[in-house]
Amino acid sequence: MTDPAGHADRKPQTPAHLVNQVEGYLLWQVRIAEAEQRARAFTEPLHWLTTPQREEIQWHYSRDCLTRTRADLQRLADRARTLRDEYEDRYRRLRARCVALLIIIVATTVATALLALSPWHS
Repeated sequence: MTDPAGHADRKPQTPAHLVNQVEGYLLWQVRIAEAEQRARAFTEPLHWLTTPQREEIQWHYSRDCLTRTRADLQRLADRARTLRDEYEDRYRRLRARCVALLIIIVATTVATALLALSPWHS
């Protein structure tokens, strides 16, 4: 199915998801600007380079910086997902233990109350 603009139906995005996308885009633009600045600083003392040579070296330098940055960010994202999964698993186990303990406490309390009120306990 398509919307009036002719786009295929997409899962509605939450405001938080959109904010994350915008933040990611802006952060990546900062990384691009930083890589380009470092590339210019790298070629600045190389006075013998022609303009096309300087531009090509800057392009390769920036591309290398961005490739490394992307790999670093991917490793960080992978590690964050791993940690999230580990903590979610720990939380599920802790919650199960707490529920089990609560059931035991309630059962013990009920059993104690029933025994205390029973006619056999005189």
